[in-house]
Amino acid sequence: MEQRTKGILSTVLAALVWSTAGLFIKLLPQDAFAILCYRAIYTMGFFFILFRKEVFRFNKQMWINAIFYAGLLITFVVATKLTTAANAIFLQYTGAAYILLLEPLIFKTKYTKINILTAIVCFLGMGLFLQEGLVNSAGWGIPVAALSGLCFAGFFLGQKSNAKEYHVAAIFWGNLLVIAVSFSSFWDAPPATINEHGMLAFLGIIQIGVGYALFTYGLQRVSATESSLITMLEPLFNPIWVVIGFGELPSLISAIGGAVIIMALIVRLLVMERQKS
Repeated sequence: MEQRTKGILSTVLAALVWSTAGLFIKLLPQDAFAILCYRAIYTMGFFFILFRKEVFRFNKQMWINAIFYAGLLITFVVATKLTTAANAIFLQYTGAAYILLLEPLIFKTKYTKINILTAIVCFLGMGLFLQEGLVNSAGWGIPVAALSGLCFAGFFLGQKSNAKEYHVAAIFWGNLLVIAVSFSSFWDAPPATINEHGMLAFLGIIQIGVGYALFTYGLQRVSATESSLITMLEPLFNPIWVVIGFGELPSLISAIGGAVIIMALIVRLLVMERQKS
């Protein structure tokens, strides 16, 4: 099998593994913070076994990135519990719009028309979710999900500005911060059953740990554009697994909003790739 084919398959598997988060978060009876603590414990154990010395590489930027990563994990799981899985995952992907707007400011690059237009369309899509929140009295679910998009952008930009040898450590210690925040809920919650531990272990080891390893492997063998396009499978399949396994249907307005965001990002990637050729 060619290396590029291996990279594509690996990235597809990573996106599909990531997309299972919504289903298991919905199925588990624990509250968001107990789930976060269990999952972080499993993730830290897996990362320590897999990466060993890499988790102990420190610099100042790594700690900032760890904070953003912890924020990303917390807001996404809380949002998934408070609102539909579709709302949570699609609003997390509005982080791409913040990246397009903030990246030129941070890295002193020029703004491009396609990036500005993509950001505007993404925010229009986010507006549909906010509209749904007002109409359906969705409570804190929508704003928390929107906040996860900001954390997504902060983590992505922080990792990009830091050397690669510190990337694993940011994820490892970000999970420790999650444990610190969520430990009281974990302590007060009834002990997880064997089946629940199975789902929690899947979230920590497979969904985050193996997903990250597969994505890293794939990224070394395919272009960044191909990788970005393939990972769009995550927000597409996340609500599908939840519909199949939990029976939760997104509203029409959130489905339209999600389609607007994802299509804007896909079109941008295709335009950028065409401009390179």
